[in-house]
Amino acid sequence: MTIAMGEKLPEATLLEMTDAGLAPVSVSELTSGRNVVIFGLPGAYTGTCSTKHLPSFMRVADQLRAKGVDDIVCVSVNDPFVMKAWGEGAGADKAGIRMLADAASELTGALGLRFSRAEAGFYDRSKRYAMYVVDGEVKVLNLEANPGECDISGGETMLAAI
Repeated sequence: MTIAMGEKLPEATLLEMTDAGLAPVSVSELTSGRNVVIFGLPGAYTGTCSTKHLPSFMRVADQLRAKGVDDIVCVSVNDPFVMKAWGEGAGADKAGIRMLADAASELTGALGLRFSRAEAGFYDRSKRYAMYVVDGEVKVLNLEANPGECDISGGETMLAAI
């Protein structure tokens, strides 16, 4: 079952590659008492993810923070080393976007947002979405009908919704 607005996020552990090394990130700790934008996408370095989705949040990061967003998080079913390299290469790190790996698709599965597309080499990947979470509760959920699209899940749409 897919997560819905008004529901609490499920507990899961994501991974982040920091300057100090690999660090687990608990979803409950990430969102407890905080306003967080989380956007999920099918894969690091992939077409729409690299040319539309990630850049859209980079463009509006400062405006989201001005509206009270404490953290902007990009989640993908990749390993933390890939997420760190992609964030650095794209400039997301400079925009203050946290690049978190859902390496085992734990959060993605718990959200009901997994999909596979064997012909593209995608197995248990994340559908494309963006959500605004306040103290662990989903207040805004923008889920694309097709993982190749980035219309309602982009940064500008989220900015307008908050």
